[in-house]
Amino acid sequence: MADNELFPLVDPEGRVIGSATRRHCHSGSMLLHPVVHLHVFAPDGSLLLQKRSDDKDIQPGRWDTSVGGHVDFGETIDLALRREASEELGLVGFETRPLAPYIFQSAIERELVNPFIAVVDKSYPFRFQREEISEIAFWTRNEILAAIGSGTLTPNFEQEYTRLLK
Repeated sequence: MADNELFPLVDPEGRVIGSATRRHCHSGSMLLHPVVHLHVFAPDGSLLLQKRSDDKDIQPGRWDTSVGGHVDFGETIDLALRREASEELGLVGFETRPLAPYIFQSAIERELVNPFIAVVDKSYPFRFQREEISEIAFWTRNEILAAIGSGTLTPNFEQEYTRLLK
């Protein structure tokens, strides 16, 4: 991840209106930029979560969405989703169901989140990036609900998970 990596800037409907570097987008500028999230469920309803590496600049060491990443400038949402799933989990050839996009804002950035759901068997040969992810595990609904508010999960995952329950 280079600080000079170029992200698209979007309006709340997702239309590209410009571009800015990763550094600028994560500097507190609150420039709205798109990201993709993929929630990987097993057929039994458990949800694959990734534990963010302790070296991550945002939310290190916390459990997060199965796949999450930025859309590169000039890239479509679908291409970004498939690139991130392949890079982060070695996941390819999956079908998705889109969820409604929403805006997430933290103290340092503002993102237009494009979330999706996929169902993948637990026996899938996941391969994850050790520099980005320290571990992956399937969590039950009850395990996730018990962890909400404990500091174990990222705040954006907690917010998004409550949207999934609706």
